[in-house]
Amino acid sequence: PAGQRNYDLLVIGGGSGGLACAKEAAQWGRKVAVVDYVEPSPRGTRWGLGGTCVNVGCIPKKLMHQAALLGGQIRDAHHYGWEVTHPVPHNWRKMAEAVQNHVKSLNWGHRVQLQDRGDSKTIFFYFNIKASFVNKHTVCGVTKGGKETLLSADHIVIATGGRPKYPLHVEGALEYGITSDDIFWLKESPGKTLVVGASYVALECAGFLSGLGLDTTVMMRSIPLRGFDQQMASLVTEHMESHGTQFLRGCTPLQVRRLPDGCLQVIWEDRVSGREDMGTFDTVLWAIGRVPETRSLNLEKAGVKTNPDNEKIVVDAQEATSVPHIYAIGDVAEGRPELTPTAIMAGKLLAQRLFGQSSDLMEYDNVPTTVFTPLEYGCVGLSEEEAVARHGQEHIEVYHAYYKPLEFTVAERDSSQCYIKMVCLREPPQLVLGLHFLGPNAGEVTQGFALGIKCGASYAQMMRTVGIHPTCAEEVVKLRISKRSGLDPTVTGC
Repeated sequence: PAGQRNYDLLVIGGGSGGLACAKEAAQWGRKVAVVDYVEPSPRGTRWGLGGTCVNVGCIPKKLMHQAALLGGQIRDAHHYGWEVTHPVPHNWRKMAEAVQNHVKSLNWGHRVQLQDRGDSKTIFFYFNIKASFVNKHTVCGVTKGGKETLLSADHIVIATGGRPKYPLHVEGALEYGITSDDIFWLKESPGKTLVVGASYVALECAGFLSGLGLDTTVMMRSIPLRGFDQQMASLVTEHMESHGTQFLRGCTPLQVRRLPDGCLQVIWEDRVSGREDMGTFDTVLWAIGRVPETRSLNLEKAGVKTNPDNEKIVVDAQEATSVPHIYAIGDVAEGRPELTPTAIMAGKLLAQRLFGQSSDLMEYDNVPTTVFTPLEYGCVGLSEEEAVARHGQEHIEVYHAYYKPLEFTVAERDSSQCYIKMVCLREPPQLVLGLHFLGPNAGEVTQGFALGIKCGASYAQMMRTVGIHPTCAEEVVKLRISKRSGLDPTVTGC
């Protein structure tokens, strides 16, 4: 019946944000439905519950990054007395199977948590259906087999995330290319790979492919890591280049063709010279950005407004859309960092406001993140460019240092890109606006400092913090040289 609401909360999307919101609502004793549906990629790759991060994002990415780092550790090992016989071959098949099995175990874990226990007290309902709006309170879900279900709820949360973009103007892009949706589920090694794009997804994938010994080329149209601090971004690509990743800068692809031997021939334009060039690859990976999953939702039937430029859903500080009882969280919402932990926290806080008498809003500033390139880049707060734009060059003090991790010394590893900078206000006590760390274990280092910066740490307080010796993280609390001084920022001695 039209008037009847089956659920207190309906969550569309079973990824990080949606599941966190649903579980929190269930903790408050509410009746919750989660609908999740994965449209297979153009390549036919499909996966289970858990969203991008679990299936085709952070989790498999970090595991493949770890596989590549191990290769480096094995090369270091003989310096430390381990008599490893070289060369050590890498078996893609074995790694992929292990990574995929871990992901499948996570799918299963999420599935079990949403299991219908068959008793009258069940408050969780999970539907593997593709949902679209019928009206403000109701969605219609279609199963793989085409069966329709109507679900209605008092509150609806849209958490459908995004999917990789294909350059549809490039002939052969869709037929012959793959994306991050596919790379982690390949059974066989991708071989010689062209990665198109300069996003963190592009650089992370190119980084681990290179690290696993594959011939890898990155084609960049303009700048690497747009939106990140550009000095750090240059150091990231410089490190990758000096470790064997090739870069085609200022180039855009025009066409992909399959040759009789199965190889892919790519034709591209060098935007500087205007000349065309070509090369052959086994795999072409598109990493040129992501699009929100809003097209198939029939949002206009519910009156939910999107930004016409990027198709993201417009939300306020409460995560509410243009329709008060419909919310959007995570990558599908406009102006939000596209990060799993922000989606999770936004989802939990939203459920607490809806059902738990809370008024806490999600705070989106000073969110830390790490780019898992071969040399990891962790940051929190403002980039140097943003700080200057916001406060003016004369009000900013930047402390910086190049440093050498102790573990690089015996292994005779090149540390020329290991670099830290702290962006501060110039006026004492010099509030820290941003911290940028390039080096091993950047995520582990940045996490702790993120708390300090969230709490309003000053440079003066950082300098009174005792370092842990010998670590890379201690270099942060030893930053004494400012860019303004013009002194050499290379750390010497212990």
